[in-house]
Amino acid sequence: MRPLTPQVTVDALIVMRGKRIVLIERGHFPAGWAIPGGFVDPGESLAEAVRREALEETGLEIEIKDLFHVYSRPWRDPRGDTVSVMYHCTAEGAPRGGDDAETARAFRFSEIPWDEMAFDHAEVLRDFLRFLETGEKPSLEK
Repeated sequence: MRPLTPQVTVDALIVMRGKRIVLIERGHFPAGWAIPGGFVDPGESLAEAVRREALEETGLEIEIKDLFHVYSRPWRDPRGDTVSVMYHCTAEGAPRGGDDAETARAFRFSEIPWDEMAFDHAEVLRDFLRFLETGEKPSLEK
């Protein structure tokens, strides 16, 4: 019998012109705004998965700039343990919700709906905005 291990997910921190970041409003549990992303499919690389998830949920074709961080704390996702690989990405165009995203929207950094975020994505976004300002990445303990 195979031991239970966390599921691997990918997320796209999509930065657009005008200091805006793309978020999706989830159509399923847990509710709230989230960074676009999802589970890696069998036979798919992490880069392929983040491009697919971003396109499905936002309608945007992303350019991957860098691997931002990997988050692995067990409490991150109420549906079960995940390891999330977060990519720093860019895109152009107008985001539109699709797949399991009710809505996709580019928020100015000053307008992020902090109190309505799903998962630990408020913490992730704070880490990412700090990185954009200072170049400092989060602790490897996250």
